[in-house]
Amino acid sequence: MEFSYLIVTHDRVTDLTKTLEIIRQNIDLLNEEVLVYIDACEATEYLRVHYPWVRWFSGKTRISASPARAFLYPKAMGTYLIGLDDDAHIITSNYKELLRELFADQKVGVLAFKEVRGLFKNDAEALEKVSDFEKNHETNDFIGCGFAIKKTVYDATRGFPTWIDIYGEEPCMSFEVMELGYELWFTNTIAVNHRIDIEQRKLQGKNYFRFEKQLENSFFIFLNYYPKPFWPILKLLHHNFKKYALHDFVYFKTYFRTLKNIIFSYSSKKKYRQPISKATLQKNRALQSLVY
Repeated sequence: MEFSYLIVTHDRVTDLTKTLEIIRQNIDLLNEEVLVYIDACEATEYLRVHYPWVRWFSGKTRISASPARAFLYPKAMGTYLIGLDDDAHIITSNYKELLRELFADQKVGVLAFKEVRGLFKNDAEALEKVSDFEKNHETNDFIGCGFAIKKTVYDATRGFPTWIDIYGEEPCMSFEVMELGYELWFTNTIAVNHRIDIEQRKLQGKNYFRFEKQLENSFFIFLNYYPKPFWPILKLLHHNFKKYALHDFVYFKTYFRTLKNIIFSYSSKKKYRQPISKATLQKNRALQSLVY
């Protein structure tokens, strides 16, 4: 088995259906597989009958993105594990050849694909948003809607964190990969169309849920991965209070509710502390970050 495509889904039947239809047109089931985890969504379960070639997994209690990935990824059999969101698909026609070529470098553990956000008439229109200039560079992160990781590399890590639910699992995996001595690379030669309505997202305005999750998860990422987490945590709390909580009453309430959550979950999450080396942290900080 060469390629495994892994998707976690919750309550996006139409999006998932489109993604599976596109994948099926481009894979050889003798050498490739598709794994889907249904995160407690009965409406999605009926798709099992329509797509018997998918390896389906599900749970009755919702566990969210990172724990679902932690469950799903060890079950994949492919040499290369391709992570996709349920509303994203690869729009580069020769991506398999490119994956083999880029992963031929033994130092490369993860490839972050170019994300093209928006709704388009076809893939050709989406590809027009990708620069003609080939760009590959080492980076310090990836995004879950489109990336690939060598199975041997994933299996050598602690896997996606089960102590994070959503918004923060990718930085954790990035630390794990770098600490093992592997590199993460961004490439715009492989692109995914993340099929989100950009205008609708703008109309939704402030995302208080994302703010809460990212604040809490960033706190514990610093705590569990940084050799000396005190000052980074202090700066995190100060920055979010000054930039958000002081200027919006909902953010203000969310900020202090998050602090309460941190206090109550501190002892259970601190047990996952396994700091990376100072050299890994310095390299992570020095590398070029992804531009979303």
